[in-house]
Amino acid sequence: MKLPNYLVILMLMFFVGCSDLQKALKSDDITLKNDLAQELYEQGKFRKAAQLYAQLKEKYRGKPQAERIVFFYANSLLNTKNYILAAYEFETFVKAYPKSQKADEAYFLMAFSHYKTSPNFSLDQADTYEALDKIQEFINRYPASERMAEANAMAKELREKTEKKGFENAKQFNTIRDYKASITALDNFIADNPGTTYREGALFVQFSAATTLAINSVLYKKENRLQDAQSKFENFKRLYPDSDHMPDAVEMMKDIEEEIRTFASN
Repeated sequence: MKLPNYLVILMLMFFVGCSDLQKALKSDDITLKNDLAQELYEQGKFRKAAQLYAQLKEKYRGKPQAERIVFFYANSLLNTKNYILAAYEFETFVKAYPKSQKADEAYFLMAFSHYKTSPNFSLDQADTYEALDKIQEFINRYPASERMAEANAMAKELREKTEKKGFENAKQFNTIRDYKASITALDNFIADNPGTTYREGALFVQFSAATTLAINSVLYKKENRLQDAQSKFENFKRLYPDSDHMPDAVEMMKDIEEEIRTFASN
């Protein structure tokens, strides 16, 4: 079967390109490597460019050309979604060349690379906290940067992710019916995240836990726990009178009031 001409041409270009890359990678000619790396970079062929820049970085170590090489290498890694290594190389750049004209951009891209390593909220958030630290470092170091809005948006997104993680962890105590632990965990969550968007949900879940705990308490603990649940309802109602959770909260409060009346009559 005869291939169409355009496919033949594309295949030839591919093999020629691979041949040029392999030749440059094996060559000791630094100029050849540098010229091809720049050409590939400008063509958006970052994976191939990165292979050459990795070699060039070692060849130019300690020389003036290293500044440009390290930046292009790091950016090539970023564009191939090798975020962990990109973050490392950008950090290498900003430490080695703090006064570079590219320092602002490199610091931001380092933070961005860390941001891209942040996992789903359900997983361990160590990488998210590291990303937040790097973003905050960028914000503190370059407060007038044109990238400030984007940095703040990334930080906001990551903070909300850690807050969601914290909220879901606290809620887990309700799932396993450890209501005392749930109340304490939610208290800590609210204290640690005063401006969180999950505050409303946290207060409702806490009231729900306090209600269940109070109603099912032994007699000598019941009065104090009923009063505590009632106090939590009043606080929730004061802060979120129009909450979607309010109908459920009102129904639970009716149960609390009934328990209080029963307790008082005994």
